[in-house]
Amino acid sequence: MKIDSIKNGIVIDHITAGRGMELYKLLKLDQLECSVAIIQRVHSNKMCCKDIIKIDADIDLDMDILGYVDPDVTVDIIRDGVLVEKRSIDLPTELRNVIFCKNPRCITTTEQELPHVFRLTDREKRIYRCIYCETKA
Repeated sequence: MKIDSIKNGIVIDHITAGRGMELYKLLKLDQLECSVAIIQRVHSNKMCCKDIIKIDADIDLDMDILGYVDPDVTVDIIRDGVLVEKRSIDLPTELRNVIFCKNPRCITTTEQELPHVFRLTDREKRIYRCIYCETKA
């Protein structure tokens, strides 16, 4: 299998094996007009096995989605075929319209124009709660 190198774009690296497709869907990468490669279950000395996403364009990524799905990923920025920046991601303290409240009594069920906002309440266990009804995500 041959995946060409990127001239200008982004590489999302060190994705936990099996989570690449989830990131692809949440980031809506299928709507891009450029080449996107998802490489799954790649051997890694650091992680044993990982996923990688290569995007052949310089786009704005939602870092909150990346941090929520897999806070251990790294984002590599490539320009003119050279790595110019490597970003680490952290758990976001607040998520807005990334996940949705499942509580049928939550105000977001009846007031559909309200944003779905979740706050990080336990960093160690990665627990987010709805700001309106306190339901755990």
